[in-house]
Amino acid sequence: MTSSTAPLGRVLIIAGSDSGGGAGIQADLKTVLALGGYGATAITAVTVQNTLGVTGVHPIPVDIVQAQARAVLSDIGADAIKTGMLGDVAMVETVAGLLDEAPGLPAVIDPVMIAKGGAALLPPEAIAAVRSLLVPRAGLLTPNAPEAEALTGLSVENQDDQRRAGAALLELGARAVLMKGGHVAGERVVDILMTRDGESLYEAERQETRHTHGTGCTLASACATGLAQGLPLDAAVAQAWAYVQEAMASAPGLGKGHGPLDHGWTLRR
Repeated sequence: MTSSTAPLGRVLIIAGSDSGGGAGIQADLKTVLALGGYGATAITAVTVQNTLGVTGVHPIPVDIVQAQARAVLSDIGADAIKTGMLGDVAMVETVAGLLDEAPGLPAVIDPVMIAKGGAALLPPEAIAAVRSLLVPRAGLLTPNAPEAEALTGLSVENQDDQRRAGAALLELGARAVLMKGGHVAGERVVDILMTRDGESLYEAERQETRHTHGTGCTLASACATGLAQGLPLDAAVAQAWAYVQEAMASAPGLGKGHGPLDHGWTLRR
């Protein structure tokens, strides 16, 4: 049900579908493939969206999500699990239970709360469930500044704030936290990987582009792929970070709003 002795790069992705292909399950699968892994899915919701925003969400029944995940784990197996859009308390509770059924697998938790276009994807009561049920089960938690603020109640406006919020999330039980800095003002973007043993910084000039749809999903899935392939945490995050930077830089320019990344750049080089 779980991984074999030698990691094969199998990632079970539990997240929502993006009809525009730039985020969600579609971005996750593209990312895992581009980095040499194998992606399988348990889809939590079907969304109606494009680069201009989300106009509809159809949740998948929790028993179907649970059945999807169990079908994958009992046959194909997994070396890591990545979670994205969950939608409500019942789905968060279901995913927490699924993580408990796969002990020992690294779980990358992307606490998806707000779509790039501003649509709320998680109600307040579900945010509390993420805090109490998923954060303690996270091998790696990947919040952006607004998500970290929602989970901790702390303001996140600079690097010191990122560290304070990251420390609070570690106190809540996460084994590692990647505090993303894309929403923090400044000419350079700084993400901070925090564990109880120390921190690592990933820093680059801010790319002035509207093609940022799905960056959070992509980064979390890239981290999960590295972990599924047996990389140490810092190496997995470094590989994922570099992958996303290039995917943004080579974005195909699609759509009228927040456009998708170039997930396939590794396959052409």
